[in-house]
Amino acid sequence: MKLLLDTHVFLWWLFDDLRLSATVRGLLADRTNDVWVSAASAWEISTKYRLGKLPCAATLIQDLSGYVERAGFADLPITLAHAHMAGQWPQPHRDPFDRMLAAQSRIEQVALVTCDAELKQFGVTLVW
Repeated sequence: MKLLLDTHVFLWWLFDDLRLSATVRGLLADRTNDVWVSAASAWEISTKYRLGKLPCAATLIQDLSGYVERAGFADLPITLAHAHMAGQWPQPHRDPFDRMLAAQSRIEQVALVTCDAELKQFGVTLVW
């Protein structure tokens, strides 16, 4: 299965947060699944850390790519096509990180792993 992690899912996996569903835990532990972490998540984590909204990420932001690799995941760059779709969608959802993740999910044809049901408005497959 091909999966793209919402930022909170990536963080919850790394910090072994109990809010992560049993289904998602199983999917992420299964090394036969292809799991991606978006450059948008790195941007979101770094921004929230800088603003003081994510103080637990101090060590994480020093080696984001290393954490992604050690988790057995792959990074997903942002392309012009991703940016175009994220910016053009008429949905009223205002979070630029969520819009980008939804665009990447649609273009790359991968399920978006998230507990945010509002992302259904983008017509992408959600897994929780």
